[in-house]
Amino acid sequence: MSHIVTMIPGDGVGPEIIEVAKACIAETGVDVQWDVQPAGMSAQQSRGALLPRQVIDSIRENRVALKGPLETPIGSGYRSVNVQLRKDLNLYACVRPCRYYPGIQTRIADPEAIDLVIIRENMEDMYTGIEFMEECGAETPLIDFLKQQQQGADLECDTGFSIKPISRRGSERVARFAFEYARAYGRKRISAVDKANIMKYSDGVFMRAAEKISADYPDIEFEHKLVDNMCMQLVQKPEQYEVLVMPNLYGDILSDLCAGLIGGLGVAPGANMGDSYAVFEPVHGTAPKYAGADRANPTAILLSSVLMLHHINESAAAQRLEKAVAAVIKEGIHVTRDLKSPDAAGQPTGTQAMGGAVRDKIQSL
Repeated sequence: MSHIVTMIPGDGVGPEIIEVAKACIAETGVDVQWDVQPAGMSAQQSRGALLPRQVIDSIRENRVALKGPLETPIGSGYRSVNVQLRKDLNLYACVRPCRYYPGIQTRIADPEAIDLVIIRENMEDMYTGIEFMEECGAETPLIDFLKQQQQGADLECDTGFSIKPISRRGSERVARFAFEYARAYGRKRISAVDKANIMKYSDGVFMRAAEKISADYPDIEFEHKLVDNMCMQLVQKPEQYEVLVMPNLYGDILSDLCAGLIGGLGVAPGANMGDSYAVFEPVHGTAPKYAGADRANPTAILLSSVLMLHHINESAAAQRLEKAVAAVIKEGIHVTRDLKSPDAAGQPTGTQAMGGAVRDKIQSL
């Protein structure tokens, strides 16, 4: 079966790692026709827009995309090209698996027990961008309103504001996504994470929505965790957790924390998913100082490709690719500098050479 997939090469190291992913997917034998669409700074230069209309149209037509990291210029344009892409396609669930692969350097005592998934609500919370900057010497209607309506809200004119909208509909939607994900992938436990003891009218909505949806899935154990306690639990005993679902801001923070447990952002895959479309991408950024230097670690884009292959019902190929990546990392010979153990023999390899080693493993598998 042939699949048409939108490919967004991205900025910085994006084009290099995307080419590695493309070659490794081809080695699995899956027939993918790539619809290449630039976005980010590369698109700004070639098409005059950070997020050209053709990109959105392509994903809507193909329904699946593999994407490199994108750069958002400071001081102009979108708040974030990535956020805008998610909004345009209603990609309301961010999926970030955190699994340890032997051979990666980590500070955790028993890292091989770590195999959890963070599901982050993608459309609401602090990332809606509803903000008010401080402005002394002018009228302050928001501060005046808060002083009248909220007892004790004695705020000065130099106060900035960010609004935190969390809806019942959005919370129920991402909670149901998390339970369906858990059921599809054989996970038996979900932890809903928030700060509802303090933010009763925002995080409280999320907490009650997750509890409501949990009743529809009696086969999956459900628990509620406060985000500060969850941070401590993840550092002390991450092996106890399977699927974590949470609002946007906490998901952004905790997914990076979990990436740190398994070796860093260079090995952290991700997916942004909705009811109609899915975009798969590494968690890390563009790393512009390494662009063109053949030094970028391709692991995150390869593991994101594994997620994509599962999504398009090519699970056998996905398993072969994941096993090949794991084998190369475990051997520790043909790996990039950030994956090279200090006591390992030989010099680290480049991006393309590591990709070649993964292709060789796919053949042997």
